[in-house]
Amino acid sequence: MDQVKIFDTTLRDGEQSPGCSMNLKEKIEIARCLEKLKVDVIEAGFAIVSPGDFESVKTISETVKDCTVASLARATVKDIDAAWEAVKGAADPRIHVFIATSPLHMEYKLRMKPEEVLEQAGKMVAYAKKFCSNIEFSAEDATRSDLDFLSRVTEIAIANGATTINLPDTVGYTTPGEMRHLIEYVRAHAAGSEKAIFSVHCHNDLGMATSNSLAGVLGGARQIECTINGLGERAGNTALEEVVMAIHTRQDTYNVETRIDTTQIYRSSKTVYNIIGQTAPLNKAIVGKNAFAHEAGIHQHGVLANKKTYEIMTPEAVGIVANNLVLGKHSGRHAFTQRIEELGYTLTKEEIDRCFEEFKDVCDKKKNITDADLEAIVTHHTANLIQEVDENGYVLDWFQTSTSNFTTATCTVSLKKDEEKFQAVALGDGPIDAAFNAIDQIIKPSEHSFDIFSINSISEGKDTLGDVTVKISSHNKTFTGRGLSTDIIEASVNAYLTAMNRLAAYEAKAKEAE
Repeated sequence: MDQVKIFDTTLRDGEQSPGCSMNLKEKIEIARCLEKLKVDVIEAGFAIVSPGDFESVKTISETVKDCTVASLARATVKDIDAAWEAVKGAADPRIHVFIATSPLHMEYKLRMKPEEVLEQAGKMVAYAKKFCSNIEFSAEDATRSDLDFLSRVTEIAIANGATTINLPDTVGYTTPGEMRHLIEYVRAHAAGSEKAIFSVHCHNDLGMATSNSLAGVLGGARQIECTINGLGERAGNTALEEVVMAIHTRQDTYNVETRIDTTQIYRSSKTVYNIIGQTAPLNKAIVGKNAFAHEAGIHQHGVLANKKTYEIMTPEAVGIVANNLVLGKHSGRHAFTQRIEELGYTLTKEEIDRCFEEFKDVCDKKKNITDADLEAIVTHHTANLIQEVDENGYVLDWFQTSTSNFTTATCTVSLKKDEEKFQAVALGDGPIDAAFNAIDQIIKPSEHSFDIFSINSISEGKDTLGDVTVKISSHNKTFTGRGLSTDIIEASVNAYLTAMNRLAAYEAKAKEAE
């Protein structure tokens, strides 16, 4: 079978989603997940955009060894120079050059004539080729471009050294039949097309990103550009987990394969969701909570008789492992460590020690610990490690609330910072609001918006862990905090404190830079 390369752009296109920005440590954590997942290409960022983007592309290029690392660049010398400087330390660096080719974009965005676009594309691909052999050329808004013009620009790009040609559906406009025809047409009409790998990059504005990408494969594309969980601008990009499992499950239709380790899909998905402070929709394909759940009686009967009656793939295939081990307060470190490793996590001894300590704390509050609880403990610990929080920031000492349905809630909070304690009492519309108001009295935060406050139960039962996510915005940046506890007020307080400490750390760095 032919191999389809998986080009992951979670760290570039995915991060452009509102509220999904990441710091360097978070990007490195995702890059390591992608390497374990065995994606072929990691698009680590857009190096010219900012010093932060340049640093992240450079660091990921020097960290990842089993994937090609790419940086996006407009068809300009300055962009290409920055991209090369950022990726030159990679085991297999790629420069990804793009220019718009649709009449709409050429006239109103580029303000260039078609012949000027052809000349610029050829010249800049040739310039990028001086730095490395692995050059990708993208014709932005390809699906709204004239097919003959698209064939000409493809031919010129290949003649000047492009080894991958990407024909993206930039605005999610096309349909599966059109995408397949576009790939087939350009491959047939662009001289030298056999020298390049054709790629698709589809957006989900009409809900067809996955189907359009797979149609491109049927048309001869051998690279799919996608993101974990379908993150991306507007309605998002093609979801990696969807196209990979579609190819894996329906090889009779697509007759291709990928090198993806599908057992790493679930963990990668959870890592990304945790970092951006979101959870998978219940009905999200492949990774949603209900993806392998059966409630209808006829379905349950069929699955009990033979799983294939209603399951076209197994949970284990995507990394959801059934728990055969019951863990509780009497479980030892060895059993705990073994289960963590079975769930796909590799932790240092120090990380195991800290997670095991938190596990024992949870055991005092819960009778049985589920896989979901263990994953929450590990990912919560990981999130705290990679979030840029001032180690000398505020931490919770204790809190006390008083609330009812006929009086105003009151909360007293005690925080510690550098061994000094601070206390405040405040009213609020419920105990959590009162707790946040008390924290504000102590910290006196900068003006900020409160974007997201969510509470998710980790497992079944009234003693379940509550996983709280708080997102606030200030200085045109988003700061995320997470808290985990069987007490949702405690989890909420810790989540809010984490977000506030991240904001404080950012402001301190900005002040030092002035």
